[in-house]
Amino acid sequence: MGAKGLSLLSGGLDSQLAVRVLERAGAEVEGVTFSTPFFAPDAAKKAAAALGIRLHVVDFTDDEIALVENPPHGYGGAMNPCIDCHATMIRRAGEMMERLGYDFVATGEVMGQRPMSQNKQSLGVVEKSSGLRGRLIRPLSAKLLEPTIPETEGKIDREMLLDISGRSRARQIELAKEFGIVDYPSPAGGCKLTEDGFGRKLRDLMEHEGLRNRRLVELLLVARRFRLPDGTGVILGRDQGENAVLKGVGFGTAIAPVNCPGPTALLPETKSDADLRLAAELVCAYSRCDRLEGDVVVKIGDASSPVPRPYDRTKFKEFQIC
Repeated sequence: MGAKGLSLLSGGLDSQLAVRVLERAGAEVEGVTFSTPFFAPDAAKKAAAALGIRLHVVDFTDDEIALVENPPHGYGGAMNPCIDCHATMIRRAGEMMERLGYDFVATGEVMGQRPMSQNKQSLGVVEKSSGLRGRLIRPLSAKLLEPTIPETEGKIDREMLLDISGRSRARQIELAKEFGIVDYPSPAGGCKLTEDGFGRKLRDLMEHEGLRNRRLVELLLVARRFRLPDGTGVILGRDQGENAVLKGVGFGTAIAPVNCPGPTALLPETKSDADLRLAAELVCAYSRCDRLEGDVVVKIGDASSPVPRPYDRTKFKEFQIC
């Protein structure tokens, strides 16, 4: 009888190939992917449909926030705790494996493809941290690693697994042709935590309001960010869609122009009256008020009042985070 297991599916080429290689080796495979404000499951859903496999989508937000706040193995180039994130995903998949009575968890990792997170030492750290010793299969590089329990039990044919290593993707591209996999994203990108600009916003939020308000974490995906002198954070909409999102949040203080087009600002916590006045001026500076005679009138909460000119965007550059 063949093995049955869960394979982490991002939607990228390697994760799709891992499924097909395992199936060729005699395993029955289901996909598992993870969803947070930092990365979405859309590509995985599309890949699972193309592969014809069942996909489990797991909310990973609380896990990811905890890792961002305290990454045991540190960050990557930005605010990305890649090693710990991957190990935690595998551990969560392992919990599902045990609950479902399956035999293994698999990933599309390739030895040496990523110098920091996919060298032999890091792969070992991930396996140890995940608590899945002997049950974690990397089918694309399996022949370069110790045999797993499903292999030694004869439930997976080790000879059908692969020995890919290094950063070249030539073998993967050839395999994609062999397996008929034609739709896959580029290997770079996908996680907002790896982006420098997003990392600046995230670090600022973590140091001030904190990451326990999930809605504030989700709002990192939209708008400009400012931190005013007394510590008030300002989320400033860039278009009508973002303005509508900020108006509908339901907490904090909203500021918007009344008598000309312009952005909505959301202040999650107001630290001082001086910051509130400065935020109102910021809204005016980004409003389209060139043809307006007189001052811009802004609505702050339920009250409206004019903000005296002049309005100078350059004044706020030193307060802008991203």
